[in-house]
Amino acid sequence: MIERVAGREPLAALLFDREDRPAADAVADLAVGPDGFSVLNSAQAPQGSAELLRDGLTFDLTGLAPAPKCDVPGVVHRVALPGDFDCDALDATWFMVGPHLAGAENLLPVLRVAAAILRHLTQLPGLQAIVWRPARIAMSPAWFSEAVGVWLAGGPFPALALTALARHEHGIESEGLGFLTGQEFLLHAPSGGPNRQHSRIAVRLTDWLVTHGPVDTPQEVVLAGVGAVWIEPEGNRKLNVEQR
Repeated sequence: MIERVAGREPLAALLFDREDRPAADAVADLAVGPDGFSVLNSAQAPQGSAELLRDGLTFDLTGLAPAPKCDVPGVVHRVALPGDFDCDALDATWFMVGPHLAGAENLLPVLRVAAAILRHLTQLPGLQAIVWRPARIAMSPAWFSEAVGVWLAGGPFPALALTALARHEHGIESEGLGFLTGQEFLLHAPSGGPNRQHSRIAVRLTDWLVTHGPVDTPQEVVLAGVGAVWIEPEGNRKLNVEQR
């Protein structure tokens, strides 16, 4: 069960084997460098926690050794992990926004800094996987680092790292996009299920929606490289999407 900490829930969890869960000093050693972050008030921080600062924003890392581990957030989707990978068999540390950012977790400027810190944290020895809680997705550290790095360098939003795109017989459905825009989408596919083109459309559509925000009225949108789609809201929190 994931409990709130001072009004906050974890954005992500870092998963380690029990003997590899790092202590705060390991995080401080990693922090140095132009792409890193600062560790604040390390002497005064509660045991098993670290306060991380980057670009004027603070984030908390909890569940560090030797404090008790944190719970592993629920995982539904897995990317670039072995088929028998068992998240629940690992120890978790939680990454969350600092108290002054509570309620602002889904703002893109905050999310970009969070992603940059997490990308740097993928260098921690023994890290087995990262769980992005809003999308209930677990992925290999290498996958997360590459996908987020492209975005931070000016590329498209990492639709397969900070959201999940689940394929089923009716099409492709997003999870975690609602954390950013308030809406999830279902990209409908004809009988036979989605193909590679539908997958490309879903990735491009995620990037477009993150950039443009909620869709309030039915409209056609032309997505770069994949063509036009028709987007139609269903209530306030769901979008039905058809390829044109």
